[in-house]
Amino acid sequence: MARSPQPSHGVGGLTFDARKRSWPNEANVFIALVIIILVFETLGQMLMGQSFLFDSGDRFGSIFNEQRLQIIILQVAIIGIIAIGVTQVIILGGIDLSSGSIVGATAMIAMSFAQVEIVNGNPNPRAMFGPALLDLPVIVPILVGLACGVIAGMINGLLIAYTRIPPFIATLGMLVSARGVAKWWSKGQPISFPTDSYAEIGKGMTPVFIFLAIAVLFHLIMKYTVYGKHTYAIGSNEDAARMSGIKVQRHKVLVYTIAAMLAAVAALVLSSKNLTAQAGMGVIYELYAIAMAVIGGVSLRGGRGSIIGTVIGALIFGVIQSGFTFLRLDAYYQEMVLGAIIVGAVVLDQWRQQRAGAKS
Repeated sequence: MARSPQPSHGVGGLTFDARKRSWPNEANVFIALVIIILVFETLGQMLMGQSFLFDSGDRFGSIFNEQRLQIIILQVAIIGIIAIGVTQVIILGGIDLSSGSIVGATAMIAMSFAQVEIVNGNPNPRAMFGPALLDLPVIVPILVGLACGVIAGMINGLLIAYTRIPPFIATLGMLVSARGVAKWWSKGQPISFPTDSYAEIGKGMTPVFIFLAIAVLFHLIMKYTVYGKHTYAIGSNEDAARMSGIKVQRHKVLVYTIAAMLAAVAALVLSSKNLTAQAGMGVIYELYAIAMAVIGGVSLRGGRGSIIGTVIGALIFGVIQSGFTFLRLDAYYQEMVLGAIIVGAVVLDQWRQQRAGAKS
C-alpha cells in the first residue's frame, strides 16, 4: 500500500516535522522556578515544620504567605530594573559591568536635588546646595537622575561603537569612574532628607509596579519594534546586520544608553526607598543583574534571550535568597549557590548551542 505524501508547508515543499518543534526557553526557566520552590517547600516541611510559600496556619487569610511573596518580589524589583537593561546589552552581544556604579553615582547626584530645606524646624544639616535648590519639584531630581544615566550610557556606547574598545574594558572603566564620582560628589558623606514627593517613588510596593511596567514595555519593544529586531540581528551576526543596512554603531550607542538609563531609574527608586543616598549603593548590582539575565536564558554569545526569561530569572534569584533566609542559612551559602547556578546556566547554554549546531 502506497504511503500518502505528507503535507508540505513553506518554501520548496519542505515538510513540517512536529518532533522538531522548539520548546520555548522561557518554559524551561519557569519549570526551574517551580522545581526550586518545591525544593524549598520540601526542606521547609522537613527541617522547619512549616511551608515556604503557602499559609499552613491560617495566619494570612489566603492560601499564600503574602508577606514572603512581597519580600521576594520587592528584593528583586530594583536589581530587576537593571537586569532589563543588561538583558538588551547581552542580546546585542555586549556586556555591561558599570550598572552598579551608575546606580551609586546617580543616587548621590539625584538625591542632592531632592532635599528639603527644613528638618525638624532647623536647616537641613546635610544640604548639598543653598535654599534655591532645596524643596524642588520631584520632576527635577528625576530628570537629573535620568540625565546621569544617559550621559554614562552614551560614553559607554560611544567608546564601544567608535573606538572598538571591548565592552568589558569600556564598562569596567565606567564602573571605576562612576564609583569615583559617587564618592567625590559629597566627599563620601551620605545625602539624606528627601522631599515627601521624592520619597513616594520607592514607597510600599511601588518599586514592583515600576519593575513590572518597565518589563512589559521592553518586552513589547524587543518583540514588536525595529529596535528589538535590530538588537537581535546585531547580536546574532554583526557583519550580516551591517551588510543588511542596520546602523550598527548608532544602535550600540542607543542600547548602552537605554541600559544605563534603566540603572538610573533603579537608583532613583533605591534612594527613594532608603530615604538616603550613599556612595556605596549598587555595589555588585551589575553582577546580580547579569546573573538574573543568564539564569533567565539570555545567551552570553548574544542574539538570544527575552525580557520574560529575565523576569523569571529575577524571581528565581529572589526565591533562592528568600529560601536560604527561611532555612536560616548564612548569607555566604547564598553566594556559593548563586555562583554555581550562574555557571550551570552558562554551561547549559553552551551545550544547547553546540547541540543545535550539530543538528543544523
